Amino acid sequence: MTMRSSRTAATGFIKDFQDFVIKGNIFDLAIAVVMGGAFGKVVESLIKDVITPAILEPVIKASGAKDLEGWVVGAAKLGLFLSNIITFLVVALVIFMMVRAMAKFKRKEEKMDAADTKECSYCLSTIPIAASKCGHCTSDLPPTM
Repeated sequence: MTMRSSRTAATGFIKDFQDFVIKGNIFDLAIAVVMGGAFGKVVESLIKDVITPAILEPVIKASGAKDLEGWVVGAAKLGLFLSNIITFLVVALVIFMMVRAMAKFKRKEEKMDAADTKECSYCLSTIPIAASKCGHCTSDLPPTM
């Protein structure tokens, strides 16, 4: 008995794993990780090589440091710390703009979907606008103009 139930459990696990891989979840995750890593390097370079030196150049020169990494006060590496803060703010801003754009796109998509459907006057289910019979309660519907 225990041998059979462990086989069934193993088969169920393997089937679940195959479904997970085949449905693309793992590929979507892998693509997101690779794209996130590449995006992180671009943002890091933008901050380290362009934005931070432009903003902090006068302070770095006044402190006598040659570059951002050399700007140290006591044991505190202020240059790197400020660079990381600026990096965080830029990444947060970009992510915020992306989330906002996706929300706007989703709202548009929902409006378009709503224009293609209507409610059944009998069971209040959502059905295609051209339907003459409800697929849920099978009621005959009046023609849509």
